Amino acid sequence: MNPTRRNILRGMAAAPALALMGQVRLASAAKELKISHQFPGGTLTEGDFRDRLCRRFAAELEKRSGGAVKGTVYPGSSLMKVNAQFSALRKGALDMSLVPLSYAGGEVPETNIGLMPGVVTSYEKGAAWKTNEIGKALTDILADKGVLVVSWIWQAGGAASRGKALVEPEDAKGMKVRGGSREMDMVLKEAGAAVLSLPSNEIYAAMQTGALDAAMTSSTSLISFRLEEVAKNLTTGRGKTYWFMFEPLLVSRSVFESLPKDQQQLIMTIGAEMEKFGLEQAKVDDAAVADVYTKAGGKAHDLSDATVKKWQAIARNTAWKDYAGKNANCARIMGLVEKSL
Repeated sequence: MNPTRRNILRGMAAAPALALMGQVRLASAAKELKISHQFPGGTLTEGDFRDRLCRRFAAELEKRSGGAVKGTVYPGSSLMKVNAQFSALRKGALDMSLVPLSYAGGEVPETNIGLMPGVVTSYEKGAAWKTNEIGKALTDILADKGVLVVSWIWQAGGAASRGKALVEPEDAKGMKVRGGSREMDMVLKEAGAAVLSLPSNEIYAAMQTGALDAAMTSSTSLISFRLEEVAKNLTTGRGKTYWFMFEPLLVSRSVFESLPKDQQQLIMTIGAEMEKFGLEQAKVDDAAVADVYTKAGGKAHDLSDATVKKWQAIARNTAWKDYAGKNANCARIMGLVEKSL
């Protein structure tokens, strides 16, 4: 046998073994899930709890999958712009994101229920959505759009203002306010305010320059974005409020369904476990935010039952009606909400 033929036969004999080695390497390569959010970065134990929640999720995922799948957290919009995240999830261009759901309202009108003033007035009511008809309807709509909910996270919020406090609806007259959602903006306009739409990580600059007089956002954002440096008054979300934001941890459906079943189950199991941490930390921040502002020389104001009902009445006659009129899904969700009140 000539040397050339001998070498060819040897190569053919080795080919299956080499192919098998390649398959083993592919099988053992860890799957990386990129997790994006807009909030300030920190560590597992320090910083904005939404960032910490993402890091805890990633750490548990890697640990319990034996390194087969892991998450990498990209805080502070470092991976992509805030308003691009939901669309990227739908297309499979982004793996996971913790994002205020109402930011997707322009693309999917139904998601505006995530920051509808007055529909959630306690953490208990928000948590109940996950297992009742409202939650199922919302989950089905999101899944149909290519996005799955991994962790149900709710946050109460309040308002920081440069000058006078924004407590009663009549206080809003003449103020330039960031409401955080189309529906909240409708309520503010009805109360006499001019509204400005921008992500929470842009509030500081807008208030610093005077483009904004007041901004409504979650308790954690009121702390994390250091708004006490530019605000004299704070209306807190502790105790009673008409302002709750749904900020879930989401995963792209196409990315999720490409994973083995055991990894899918692990993602959902860990995601559910993170909800307890999210609830505890949200409540901690509701209380802590008042201290942050008073220590900085500002004043903290709480809401009464009567004040919450005033805001809720405006929402019922404006934002709720507008939302229900968007499409059949919105009408159904709003009907389920009103039935639950």
